[in-house]
Formats: sequence, structure tokens, C-alpha cells
Amino acid sequence: MITPPIPPFILAELARVDMIIRERIEPQTVVLRAASHHLVDARAAQQRAIVTLLAAHLGRYDTDQLLHAAAAIELLHLASLMHDDLIDDAERRRGMVPMQQRWSSDVALMTGDYLLALAASEMALAPDPRIIASFSQALMAICEGQLAPVMDVVPFQIALDQYLFKIGSRSAALFEAGCKAGMVCGGGTVQQIETLGHFGYDLGLASAMSGDVQTLASDLRRGIITMPLIYAMEASAAPELRAVLDQNEIDKDQVDEVVAKIQHVGGVQQALEQANTAARRAVSHLELFANSPAKEALADLANQYM
Repeated sequence: MITPPIPPFILAELARVDMIIRERIEPQTVVLRAASHHLVDARAAQQRAIVTLLAAHLGRYDTDQLLHAAAAIELLHLASLMHDDLIDDAERRRGMVPMQQRWSSDVALMTGDYLLALAASEMALAPDPRIIASFSQALMAICEGQLAPVMDVVPFQIALDQYLFKIGSRSAALFEAGCKAGMVCGGGTVQQIETLGHFGYDLGLASAMSGDVQTLASDLRRGIITMPLIYAMEASAAPELRAVLDQNEIDKDQVDEVVAKIQHVGGVQQALEQANTAARRAVSHLELFANSPAKEALADLANQYM
């Protein structure tokens, strides 16, 4: 996710959320070591915690409850990244799992489960049942998304529907849950909680679509089908694209050629336009709320995809 400057009025709270996460993870050296490659990026971004904090700032909030809710959403995100390592493993998909890799996969699974347990503990410290329900629904959605990859680039509508379901489950669901939890902490009405959840969901879609443009080359090498490729195949059912995709491995030169082809036929532009549309929907959901620094900051998060 592209990150605008963090609003100054949440910096202290964000630092406290980071401290909570460090206090939970760092004493567990095995977990810290196994998750270290995700921790750096996740703690640098903290986007789900940011939207949770900003959502609460739209109302009057309980600080302790909010900090634990924000920490829980980041721990859920970290757990999902660990489990993604298992689902996206190209060698496993091809059925070749040497002993060392199987050991690494077992560690990733247990680490992800441990992080889920930590997230549950944080939820217990923000004990509003609406927060727990939102996070539980997000976790169920993540699991559904992990079990439903995009199977092929054609037919177009089936591929697009599978892609939207995947990013809606694996990316947008956590932003939705964070926004709902923050609005619960902020004392929001049922309508405000649901509306801000819609904002988070559409923001998550825009983030995922934009992110998949940025990681297009690496996704192609890993055999992951994303929106730019789906639109490229619809615009030009190029035999050379299909021939490359059917290979077990794609070398660097081929990836560069495929990316150039996808850009040439408009696949990248179509994906960015869809991100723009989702971001505009997100901003429209904020019309329910009175003007405030928090509302402006949430709009800025969506505006970066327009």
C-alpha cells in the first residue's frame, strides 16, 4: 500500500500499538525469527492499525480498548502473511516438497497459528462483542480467500470474479474489520459502524489492486494471477501470453516481455482504473461523517489511488 504521511495526532497511539506488538512477539524468539521477514514491512506500514485509530478519532473513544483492537488487527494481518507463505509456495503447488522446505512450512504454519492466538488475546482486552465479531468474520473471510485462488485467466468474467473474491477476502476484509472496530471504540451508531466498514472494504480493494500492479513481475514468476493479467488476456488473447503462463517456470527475460505485453494491451491501466473506482467509492462513504482531521486523513488514504 502506498503510504501518505501519518497524521501527527495518531503518532503517539501508533507507537503504543507497535510497542504492544513488540511486547507480545519479541520474548518468543522462535516466533520472532520465523516471522521476521514479515515483521519489518508490516510494522513499517501498519496500515490496518492506522485506519483503526483514525476511525476511532471520528468519535469519542476509550484509549485502552482502541490500542488493543489496533494491535489485534495487525497481529491478524501478520498471521495471514505467514499462512500466505504456505498457500503461495510455488514448489508445493508443483508437488515437490523436500524435507527442509516441509520443515519450513511446518514452522510457518505454527507461527501463523501462534500469531492468531496472540490476536485473540488482544481481542479479549478490547472485549466489545462487536469488535470480536468483526475480527472473527475477517478471519473466516481470510481463510475462504486463501482456499480460493484464481484458477485461470479465462474465461474473463470467471477469472475476474475469482480475483475480486480473493482480494475481498484476503485484503479488504481486514481493512473493513479495522474500520468497524475503530468506530465501535469511537462510540459510533450502527449505521456509522457499517458505513465505515464499507469504506474500509473499498479502501482494501483499491490497495490490493494497486499493489498487484506494483508486484506484477514477481507475481508472474510465482504463478499468481492478478487483475492486470486478466484484463490483458481479455483485451488480447495473445498466444505468447498463454504459452508463457503454461510453463512451470518463467525466466526473468520472459517475465519482462510479459509485463511489457500486459502494459501494451492496457492490462495495467485497466487495473489502475478499477483501483481508482474503488477508492472513489471509499471516499463517498465518508459523506456520512462530519468534517474533522480524522475524516480528512481517511480520505487521503483513499485519494492516493485516484
